[in-house]
Amino acid sequence: MSLMQIGFLAAVFVVVAAFVMGLATALKPAPARQRLQALAGDAPAPAGRWLEKLARVTRPISHLAAPEEGFEHSNVKLRFANAGIRNPSAPTAFFGIKTLLTLGLPLAAFAAFTLSGAALKGNKLLFVLLVAAAIGYYLPNYVLGKKVERRQREIFENFPDALDLMTICVEAGLGTEAAMVRVAEDMQFKSPALADEMRLVNLELRAGGDRERALRNLSIRTGVEEVDGFVSMINQAERFGTSIAASLRIQSDLLRTRRRQKAEEAAAKIALKLLFPLIFCIFPSLMVVLMGPAMIQVYRVLLPTLGGGR
Repeated sequence: MSLMQIGFLAAVFVVVAAFVMGLATALKPAPARQRLQALAGDAPAPAGRWLEKLARVTRPISHLAAPEEGFEHSNVKLRFANAGIRNPSAPTAFFGIKTLLTLGLPLAAFAAFTLSGAALKGNKLLFVLLVAAAIGYYLPNYVLGKKVERRQREIFENFPDALDLMTICVEAGLGTEAAMVRVAEDMQFKSPALADEMRLVNLELRAGGDRERALRNLSIRTGVEEVDGFVSMINQAERFGTSIAASLRIQSDLLRTRRRQKAEEAAAKIALKLLFPLIFCIFPSLMVVLMGPAMIQVYRVLLPTLGGGR
């Protein structure tokens, strides 16, 4: 191991040790703050506390991965809303983690190759480091995208049931706002994301916001096409004076049909998805089991005959 490699490994060790010490110092609980929060009765959730501490640690480097136009004017803000992440410390922690992974994974890869004695030099080493940096940069985006996809799928699958409950409430004499509050209470265990969004709509209306704007914000926060259709339907029903209960019933039937069609589409793709495992995994082993004994028998019979014929 050359002197340059030893110096680089020592620098990596110093950087990692300093980061761990800084992280431990930042994550150390503050007794005075915890006491004040306990007396006030507004102590944040454990996940929120960890997120705030992580944001405080990564704040000095988070601006390196932040968009140039600012977080408030980027598409990342909308993705955070679609994922249901409303903690103000989440963007700082997100961009800080992205910066740490972008810089840390290449260093870790180089240290691992150096310690293992792998002969990677020049373009090969540069390619590996670039791949590690790309993985570190895009991994947080991938995780955030998966969280958005999972939340939108939950809302889509439970939205027809919520519309059925809302239809019953409206037909029983409740208003639109009261029906949404009731549905949010009933759906909080089956779909917490959908119940939370409906509560936010009710809070906006209680704060004096316009109903059309509050429903439009619901569509923007969820990012689900079916919710956007529901919002347009409610606004048009109130604008033209049509029956909201009848409109909700038609919308519920439409969403159930769409949900069934998506399930059938997913079921139709199973045959294509099973094609490659069948060809590359099951068929070779099946051929070995079926043709193996016959090939062994042919080998035992023909090989002595061919050898004697010579």
